[in-house]
Amino acid sequence: MSNFKELYESKIKADLVKEFNYKSVMQVPKLEKIVINMGVGEGSQDVKFIEAAQKDLELIAGQKAIVTKARKSIAGFKLREGQPVGVKVTLRGENMYNFMEKLIKVSLPRVRDFRGISAHAFDGKGNYTLGIKEQLIFPEIEYDNVYKIRGMDIVFVTTANSNDEARALLKAFGMPFKG
Repeated sequence: MSNFKELYESKIKADLVKEFNYKSVMQVPKLEKIVINMGVGEGSQDVKFIEAAQKDLELIAGQKAIVTKARKSIAGFKLREGQPVGVKVTLRGENMYNFMEKLIKVSLPRVRDFRGISAHAFDGKGNYTLGIKEQLIFPEIEYDNVYKIRGMDIVFVTTANSNDEARALLKAFGMPFKG
């Protein structure tokens, strides 16, 4: 069992019950999944960009990444329906907790001039989205083997009903929010 899962079961659940006065421990919000998405705009012209992004994302997440395709054609972007435009991974269970621990303890502190992450990127329903400018902050990625530096979106999907509950949950895991 991962350290973060043990932390959630032993400490975080009890703290959140006290903080929000839940009647049952089943009401306590939990982390449902983490979705990592990497948009590859050049992928519609050259497959090498997609393959490189897929390889990087698989190294970061520790599981197979899938290629996302365009849903509709957009002439201005020279994009046709069905062309590859990105890669994504959905993490659940043990992999999710392992990734979150690695992100908080290893990767985010490696960001240059890091002063914390925004506490305002919640969607109103308890989900949090974090944007990362380059994949080089992850220790698995070697600078010499990178085809192109690109960013990614990391979405934390929780069962929380409000932003405050989700913020308290992520803060309990050690998410370094500003302020």
